[in-house]
Formats: sequence, structure tokens, C-alpha cells
Amino acid sequence: PFAHDVPFYKGQTKNVLRKCGIIDPTNISHYIARDGYAALSKVLTTMTPEQVIETVERSGLRGRGGAGFPTGRKWGLVRSAPGDTKYLVCNGDEGDPGAFMDRAVLEGDPHSVLEGMLIAAYAIGVKVGYIYVRAEYPIAVEHLKIAISQAEELGFLGENILGSELSLEIRVKEGAGAFVCGEETALLMSIEGKRGMPRPRPPFPAQSGLWGEPTNINNVETYANITSIILNGADWYSRVGTETSKGTKIFSLAG
Repeated sequence: PFAHDVPFYKGQTKNVLRKCGIIDPTNISHYIARDGYAALSKVLTTMTPEQVIETVERSGLRGRGGAGFPTGRKWGLVRSAPGDTKYLVCNGDEGDPGAFMDRAVLEGDPHSVLEGMLIAAYAIGVKVGYIYVRAEYPIAVEHLKIAISQAEELGFLGENILGSELSLEIRVKEGAGAFVCGEETALLMSIEGKRGMPRPRPPFPAQSGLWGEPTNINNVETYANITSIILNGADWYSRVGTETSKGTKIFSLAG
């Protein structure tokens, strides 16, 4: 039977996972064939950074890492923070027992995360990004590295992306397995090469994050939502969800 014929899948509204299991995650051509990097092209050619932030904020997307902070508002805070150097971080340190939402996305559709980060980099004004992922996810790490290499080869990462002024380098940082590094400030300490220990807040990472510079941190699922918001619009995205939290949510079932 096809997936949509199975009762378990039939009632699901797939957004972030819509390409998982359909495309080959190690072949960028498969991603491009299904509107891959079309959202990036749209923002670079038809939208200002402020318009991108406004669209994400109006969509109602909130951080999928647990705290639920409005994504567009966070991007706006980092963009307006003083400083010439800013960083972008993707939190893929999924340490909760039985949780494999981030793993499913990174293994099945890594380019959706890269494209979401590229759009965030354009909106905020960032040139360097980090993806912090569990070393216990070897397939996710492998697929990420392949995706980054292919994106660089085709000009979706690196200098003057798609002939624009946007330049972004994305680095993969493998976590050593400490559960505490899932907390954003401990994660930043780990990227800096220090012991992963939470820092007191304030200051929040949006004001003082990696190496004391303004830093935007979102998790894997949050970045993977961005492309559909840009391509389909904030109103389309906000049709699904609750009054205070819009869009779909990935859940892991275990036991």
C-alpha cells in the first residue's frame, strides 16, 4: 500500500516531513526538483530582510525546541542587536530519551535545514553558521556533511550565493553526548571549545552569544519550517495549529 493508504499516516498533515522518504537526501538534485532552494531564491530576489522577518513573525511560527519563543521576533532581536559580527546556530543536540524528531529531518531532508538557515542568515545579517548535532547520529552527520558539500558545489553556500551579496559558511559541530549541551548557552560553550555548562541569563544569546557576539539559535525543526512559510505565505502557514501556536509539530512515538 501507499503511505497515504495507511490509517496511521492518512490523518497526518505533513509539512516539515513532506519530502522525507520521497527524495534521496544525499542527492541535491532530488531536493531541487521539489522546490528546493526556491524559497531562498525568492527572498534574495523579491524580499528585503525586514520583509522576511515580518513574514516569519506573522506566520505565528514559534521555536520547536521547547521554549516556544516567536521565531520572527527572535530574528528581529538579533538583527537589531549592535555589532558587526553575528552568528547563526542550529541546535540539533536532541538528547531526550525516545526523541528522534531532529534525527528524522536531518537524515531524511538535510537541505531543508540548510535552506532555512540561509534565509535566516539573509534576514539577520550573518556570514557564519553552526549546526550542533549529536555524534550518536552518524547518519544524520554524514547526510549533513554531504548536503553542505553539494550546496557549496552548486553555489548555494559560500560567497555571493546565487549572485547576491549573501555569503554563508556552515560548519558542523558534533556533540560529545552531554545531555546538558541541549541547553542553548551550554551548547554555545561547547562550540567555543569549553566545558558545556549553562551560562546565567541575561544576557541572552541574541545580545551576547558565541564569543560574546549576537547569536540566533533555533532548533532543526524550526529552521525546516521556514521554506514553506516563504513559498506559501504567512496566512497559508497559520491555517494549521492553535490560536497561540501555528503550524504543524513533529512528534516521536516510542515504547
